[in-house]
Amino acid sequence: MSEAPTISTVGELRASGHVHKHLHDEICDNLLASLAAGENPWPGMHGFSRTVLPQLERALIAGHDVVLLGERGQGKTRLLRSMVGLLDEWTPVIAGAELGEHPYDPITPESRRRAAELGDQLPITWRHRSERYSEKLATPDTSVADLVGDVDPMKVAEGRQLGDPETIHYGLIPRSHRGIVAINELPDLAERIQVSMLNVMEERDIQIRGYVLRLPLDVLVVASANPEDYTNRGRIITPLKDRFGAEIRTHYPIELDDEVAVILQEARLVAEIPDPIMEILARYTRALRSSDAINQRSGVSARFAIAGAETVAAAALHRATSRGEPEAVARVVDLESAVDVLTGKLEFESGEEGRESEILGHLLRTATAETVRLHFRGIDLGPLVGALDGHLTVTTGEQVTAREFLSGLPSLDGADVYDVICERFGASSDGERASAIELALEGLYLARRISKESDEGQTIYG
Repeated sequence: MSEAPTISTVGELRASGHVHKHLHDEICDNLLASLAAGENPWPGMHGFSRTVLPQLERALIAGHDVVLLGERGQGKTRLLRSMVGLLDEWTPVIAGAELGEHPYDPITPESRRRAAELGDQLPITWRHRSERYSEKLATPDTSVADLVGDVDPMKVAEGRQLGDPETIHYGLIPRSHRGIVAINELPDLAERIQVSMLNVMEERDIQIRGYVLRLPLDVLVVASANPEDYTNRGRIITPLKDRFGAEIRTHYPIELDDEVAVILQEARLVAEIPDPIMEILARYTRALRSSDAINQRSGVSARFAIAGAETVAAAALHRATSRGEPEAVARVVDLESAVDVLTGKLEFESGEEGRESEILGHLLRTATAETVRLHFRGIDLGPLVGALDGHLTVTTGEQVTAREFLSGLPSLDGADVYDVICERFGASSDGERASAIELALEGLYLARRISKESDEGQTIYG
């Protein structure tokens, strides 16, 4: 954040050559300038570059209010919040003004009176763009006063006339004047509350009780909602839906790389997760989204994969701490702990009761097999299969350290397959080597070339 300008009066502001822009022009100019310079106006948004973002950019250039429709965990709120970056970093406002009006364009009776009295000496202050974004989670108890405003009994008690416009306490939308107001889960608003937004959306003014008060609000209204076929808590009323200039559908990441990028960006990892393990989590999440056993109307949120990565990392750190390992690196055995914890984040189709563990286990094995086929292509694992001749076994588990696992591996004749595996994955430390070789063993088991037995947190390959 840069330092705020030092200009403190309207006179100084005019002398500086400052030009007042309406919000739409400000957003449009900044967006076009960013695109012309080849910069990314949407940092941190993955998987939307060819679908959602071009639609959103066109809507903003056109000056439309926007509603984003999509299942949970598709990044709708993050996308709304990223619009703040399209505002000027600093903008002047009338000092002490309740609605943060521009010094050249006061709109409330009080600000107009002050501007007329003080002239060029009207004090101004500077507001950062982060202060020009307001967000409201729509809840059933939200009132008209919260969004639009109401009569303030305290101001009436001070002796002002009830009909005085200065007795109004403004709600969230008027207070977002010259900024962005975002309403999350818009259908959850009661229909009578949605009606109160109609004038704001079309005429850009507000109506409070019986007051004849016209405020030419300069706001961008954006909202998020789940598709109508999913949410049963409410709906967007037709007149309000008609007032949004753009309705944009969001989606989960289409490409695997975008899925992984979202996890890496959002997850707070307390241990190292090698790339193949992270890829298994991403593939697993994508397999859940295409499974007939999972209720796809509720969706499989990106938070599922993020929480899964955090759980896998936590399992690795737990093992390293309890067993005194010098480093915590996740392995295949840690994936099962994530499945156990995350089952409650999914909604299964009716008729699948009792089969939840079986379904999730099958999809995890499928994701692991796909990753193994991709990354182990061209590596001859025959010597490793031959070494497990029915007498030798390899033991791993939730509390088996990397050093214990590596020391229990059978010796191989000729070329060292272990080195080839580790070189393929760039594994150098004990933890990374154990993770890579354990993934190879799991791949051999899934290809039915070796057997596997699991019991009480311990897994034996042989």
